[in-house]
Amino acid sequence: MLKKRIIPIQLLINGRLVKTVQFGSYRDVGDPVASSRVYNAQNADELVFLNIDRTTRGIGPMVELLERVSEVCFMPLSLGGGIRSVADGADKVVVNSAIYRDYGVLRRIADEFGSQAVIASVDVRWDEPHERYALFSDCGRACEPISLEEHLERVVSAGAGEVLVNSIDRDGTMSGYDLALIKSVVARVTIPVIGCGGAGHYNHLKAAFLETGASALACGSLFNFGDNNPIRAKAFLTNYGIPFKVI
Repeated sequence: MLKKRIIPIQLLINGRLVKTVQFGSYRDVGDPVASSRVYNAQNADELVFLNIDRTTRGIGPMVELLERVSEVCFMPLSLGGGIRSVADGADKVVVNSAIYRDYGVLRRIADEFGSQAVIASVDVRWDEPHERYALFSDCGRACEPISLEEHLERVVSAGAGEVLVNSIDRDGTMSGYDLALIKSVVARVTIPVIGCGGAGHYNHLKAAFLETGASALACGSLFNFGDNNPIRAKAFLTNYGIPFKVI
């Protein structure tokens, strides 16, 4: 059985770690380097850093931050937010908005670094009037005129190695993952899926792992607030037969 992963996700504005609610209001929750040091000691499987600063989308400051994080954190590190070309690529990159303009960016990065280094991020909100999931780019500000199904087919064909699906509706609410959304994405792709948005306690993780087939779950608020951490999450989940690699 393939091992599952728990991935703390670190959202950044102006070099600070923040936590948003439905991609809107946010609060400062600390220093990303200090936070990464703690996650390293808590057996996180990997870390994802996303620049969500809507005014500064360049990747330069993020690369500099990643260099400092790599001095205190020894696990796979993924970087996203403002990546537009191969030249912007790190060892493992998360690409979202740029995909809608040019699906070929995924292929170019995959050809140079391998598909395992390419994560296609998909930000999704439920569109009640049309009873479908709507896709958004530009930090949730621009609705894209393509269906979730067609977009997933294209990102897989273009060379993505993983899909990170993030529920805008559940972001920061700590009300649980959108299980139907994650399950739908898992059913439509042949690559690993990382579910994101809504984790508030360990039972939310259990439900998502057992009911959706997700390969990994990303958590923000769960670890930012309260006395929760990846070690305790894994200890809880292994009681339900969910396998994790030993770090």
